[in-house]
Amino acid sequence: MDPNYAPYVSVLACSIFVLGLGAVILILNYMLGPRRPTREKGIPYESGDEPHSKPRQRFSVKFYMTAILFLVFDLEVVFIYPWASKYSDWLKDDAFAGIAFGGMMVFVAVLTLGLVYEWKRGAMEWE
Repeated sequence: MDPNYAPYVSVLACSIFVLGLGAVILILNYMLGPRRPTREKGIPYESGDEPHSKPRQRFSVKFYMTAILFLVFDLEVVFIYPWASKYSDWLKDDAFAGIAFGGMMVFVAVLTLGLVYEWKRGAMEWE
């Protein structure tokens, strides 16, 4: 075996073990698990209430717009947090710090313009 691959042998062994254990658990559950289907178990669960409508109802586009906005601004934090934690190291090099700060300001400006656009389109109003 090539010595360059030696550190990855443990990762491969662990991956095989985890996948095998998952398969064994699923197979044992299928073979040994009780099967007692009832009408109550087949009804969609809605916080303990009886279902009020069909499970395949249409959702408003506003719901999807709100979900997408949440994802966009959640991802913004994913990009800004590591940048902010590393920015103090970049301050030692004035030229690079300016480029890094400018790049992040462009990123924030684009997100802010997107927010203003969605706000004007009425995505923030839930009817």
